[in-house]
Amino acid sequence: MYNRCLIIAEAGVNHNGDVNLAYKLCKVAKEAGADVVKFQTWKTENIITQNVAQAEYQKDNTGKSESQFDMLKKLELTYDEFRKVKEYCDSIGITFASTADDPESLDFLIELGIPFIKIGSGEIGNVSYLRYMGSKKLPVILSTGMSSLADIDISVQALKEGGTTDITLLHCTTSYPCAFENVNLNAMNTIKEAFKFPVGYSDHTLGNIVSIAAVAMGACVIEKHFTLDKNMYGPDHLASSSPEEFASLVKEIRNIEVSMGNGKKEATNVEKEISKVVLKRIVAKHRINTGQLITEDDICVKRNDSGLPCNKWDVVIGTRAGKNYDVDEGIEL
Repeated sequence: MYNRCLIIAEAGVNHNGDVNLAYKLCKVAKEAGADVVKFQTWKTENIITQNVAQAEYQKDNTGKSESQFDMLKKLELTYDEFRKVKEYCDSIGITFASTADDPESLDFLIELGIPFIKIGSGEIGNVSYLRYMGSKKLPVILSTGMSSLADIDISVQALKEGGTTDITLLHCTTSYPCAFENVNLNAMNTIKEAFKFPVGYSDHTLGNIVSIAAVAMGACVIEKHFTLDKNMYGPDHLASSSPEEFASLVKEIRNIEVSMGNGKKEATNVEKEISKVVLKRIVAKHRINTGQLITEDDICVKRNDSGLPCNKWDVVIGTRAGKNYDVDEGIEL
């Protein structure tokens, strides 16, 4: 799906329901070097009943025990506001995307021009909606938190039944923040092996180290929450990267990509230059005269800027000198 790791700056709901903060998040994501800034789009009445309690991390991070409905209603941006955010992203040169939490919002986002459908872990097993998303024939990125391989398989089959096969699967642990012992990063490649789709990682840990490791392991997509200020009110700010941390993440991922190379084990051009004065070469141990039969007693290996490399030792033994050699002079054939 992508030629290099796609870095998604997950703004999520960190705009706190304020479109002006959403603009700022887009600007920060662009300045950090992200490929995509992603939000979450929903109509609260379409996705949740009135009295569902908050998750524990939401209570901890907000300090409030209000219902999820009340919390989400405050964080909801209107479709008109999202239109303006998309226009702003276009104007500054960063890709806009958003997770649609209900079919109505999905239709709106597709009309708006999203490049792919991002599906959150909460939709795992939502067969009817997954089929509907698959019917849109856009590339799909599916997060897989809270699920087993069997759960993922049900979801993948539903997407295929809808009509899409352009699917990228993100390993994810639904915990905010996610402790290192709960990451299970090897599961990313278990998913890749099981489904033969590209894989990535949706990172909820603190810091950048797990995302960096995921890229080194082959992740083609990294998604990570970021915020303008970790001390802001809201459910996700504490588990999000600061602008400085996210910019560092982008830089580190790009450095890792370059460092991975082409996989061939051979001397680089830089090493070839260094080898001229670092690798040991065959030199005369003492004076050798023209025509003399060269034995092991006549030569040794030292760092030198001329002479055959030391791996030619057996080739040199038993040959006759083609010229006079002084002590430490490189032996040639």
